[in-house]
Amino acid sequence: MGLHRSDLPPEVTGLLRKGVAIPAHPLALNAERRFDRRHQRALTRYYVDAGSGGLAVGVHTTQFEIRDVGLYRPVLEAAMEDSRAWTSRPLVMVAGLAGRTEQAVEEARTAVGLGYHAGLLSLAAMKGASPDELLAHCRRVAEEIPLVGFYLQPAVGGISLDAGFWRDFCAIDNVVAVKVAPFNRYRTLDVVRGLIEARAEDRITLYTGNDDHIVLDLITPFTLPRDGVPVTVRFRGGLLGHWSVWTRGAVQLLERLQAAVAAGPVPPDILALDATVTDCNAAFFDVANSFHGCIAGCHEVLRRQGLLEGTWCLNPKEGLSPGQSEAIDRVLRLYPQFSDDAFVAENRERWLS
Repeated sequence: MGLHRSDLPPEVTGLLRKGVAIPAHPLALNAERRFDRRHQRALTRYYVDAGSGGLAVGVHTTQFEIRDVGLYRPVLEAAMEDSRAWTSRPLVMVAGLAGRTEQAVEEARTAVGLGYHAGLLSLAAMKGASPDELLAHCRRVAEEIPLVGFYLQPAVGGISLDAGFWRDFCAIDNVVAVKVAPFNRYRTLDVVRGLIEARAEDRITLYTGNDDHIVLDLITPFTLPRDGVPVTVRFRGGLLGHWSVWTRGAVQLLERLQAAVAAGPVPPDILALDATVTDCNAAFFDVANSFHGCIAGCHEVLRRQGLLEGTWCLNPKEGLSPGQSEAIDRVLRLYPQFSDDAFVAENRERWLS
């Protein structure tokens, strides 16, 4: 057996259960599309100082292609090394896991060896597998590291997974959280239903990855019957590519939403935030072009702030879509309250040092 959830530091488990902002860490590249260590370090420092409760590294926003160019371990190692050197406070460190079983197990072992606490398991490479095969895959990887389930939206490579799958997945003892990111309310409810049917709500924490409904996920009580008794679960935090930009504002938003839920009932001005945050996401994630520029869009916001030198991706075919830069201009103009440009400008040189 590898790392079990009972082995995690209590402060890390506490953060995960409470709900924190976990940005999905982008990959810094130079104009030759080679790993830019200096700007990668600056991004990690930015996320730490912005108040993030953890980092997700080697995930979709980091670009799955890092595995094809020998960057998986170096990128995970960099984030761990840089965060530890920059802060002594606990962070929830999540490693992206991908590929078929042999690869995912090897990545889990790498992550554990580097000190990561959990693995966000992408099932995209398992397309065509039966539910039983998918679950066998998940159980095998869970022998190596505590798992964060990942419902990746089909538009960017995910596969459809029903409530029965999520019930059986949530029954796996070493699952600690699920990132729900199908960008679909029906499929989101499938995860909630599966969690409740598995009676795992006291062990597994829901994290939103639904960039189209971040605010509503975080303020909605999801109540479904079990054995004739209503059971309520909530999303406690977010593990989001969207939160890789304007991260200081994202941390403050999560704190505001958590406070509003605790005070109850949630006022209309908090409810109204859902539409404005989603409008920002539409620009960053290139919704107009079926998410083609979702990674480059986040890079563009960071480039404008001076945290990246360009929007380059490992895949030369990935970049900003026509009109996406103008869409980002629009949300920057309309929603300056979400931006953390001043915070970045004040600290950028220190992070880049």
